[in-house]
Amino acid sequence: MNVPVMVLVLADFVVIGVLPRVFFKGGSFNLGWWLTGAPFFVVPPFLIAARLAHWHSWLSMGKAITTLTAIGAVLAGASIALMFFTLGTHRVPLALWHQEDDAPVSIVTYGAYSKIRHPFYSSFLLGFLGAFAMFPHLGTLLPLLYAIGRLTATAMREEKRLSQSEFGGEYREYIARTGRFLPI
Repeated sequence: MNVPVMVLVLADFVVIGVLPRVFFKGGSFNLGWWLTGAPFFVVPPFLIAARLAHWHSWLSMGKAITTLTAIGAVLAGASIALMFFTLGTHRVPLALWHQEDDAPVSIVTYGAYSKIRHPFYSSFLLGFLGAFAMFPHLGTLLPLLYAIGRLTATAMREEKRLSQSEFGGEYREYIARTGRFLPI
């Protein structure tokens, strides 16, 4: 495992991990939050354990692993960049969105949100993809798959709530011109 790339991937997860404390406005870390956050607590310790125990990925050392390691570094860097771009887009902190009483006060359709409805979630998924590319293993694949499912479900729930809010018409128009996690 390439140590500098592993440090970059772990730094990505650290940045993700501090977001709820430094950016998002109050709310409780309820069951929905913990279920969504579960894979974020699995991958970093797994990568550290894999490095310390000298575990091997599914691929043998060689050109394929070197290419995947480079891809992992690019994905982790893109994840961090997208998170900071998204942070810079906001004028006020967001709700954690796992709270039953969250109600939108506005919708954001500029900056990082001009092409992607959920740029934070996209950056999180890039981080998981980066970890998997760097170290292709069941210990990085399963959290990636779980995160895709859980973040998709969470995004769908948020979209439903926003579509039913006072901003519903504007939000439905926004959905028609933007991708959920990828630009369309």
